[in-house]
Amino acid sequence: MQEAGISREDLFVTSKVWNEDLGYEETIAAYEKSLSKLGLDDLDLYLIHWPVEGRYKEAWRALEALYKAGRVKAIGVSNFQIHHLEDLMKDAEIKPMVNQVEYHPRLTQKELHSFCTEHGIQLEAWSPLMQGQLLGHPLLKEIAETHGKTAAQVILRWDLQNGVITIPKSTKAHRIAENADIFDFELTKEEMARIDALNENTRVGPDPDNFDF
Repeated sequence: MQEAGISREDLFVTSKVWNEDLGYEETIAAYEKSLSKLGLDDLDLYLIHWPVEGRYKEAWRALEALYKAGRVKAIGVSNFQIHHLEDLMKDAEIKPMVNQVEYHPRLTQKELHSFCTEHGIQLEAWSPLMQGQLLGHPLLKEIAETHGKTAAQVILRWDLQNGVITIPKSTKAHRIAENADIFDFELTKEEMARIDALNENTRVGPDPDNFDF
């Protein structure tokens, strides 16, 4: 940030508390450590990375404390299923503002998306391009050609039109620029439905109900 001369106000910075740091004091300490590493005074968003059974409620209490103290602008969770969210909200004073989950045309998570929308929780997609596995899909390429775009751009546009924040990852400057160039076209209702129909409930990441880390 310093080298690029970018203003802090022009960036939205997110970090997550890892599983081994879940707990009230541990989460507070992890937050301070993240700030120190980043050289920042606060974060825009802080998330619980995974719903480790028996540990995420104390971590959430710490996030609530950080939020109330004005140390972070927004708090949320990652990889939480409906039952995790319901369990968390039974005791929470503040409901999660964001739920960041694996989300792509092979894993549309319709029920979870509806639940989050109903409760005012913003869904955010990680691995929206399914680690590149969807970029050669015939349907996506066909739709892309119709709009003069790439399959990746079609997927990211599908995210946005579904009301899902999307965070594609790339280390290549031309890909980063391409991923951002999705605001000059719109998918039709038919195209959206055809992409929805690609769902197979297939994950490339761990299952939030069955992980051991």
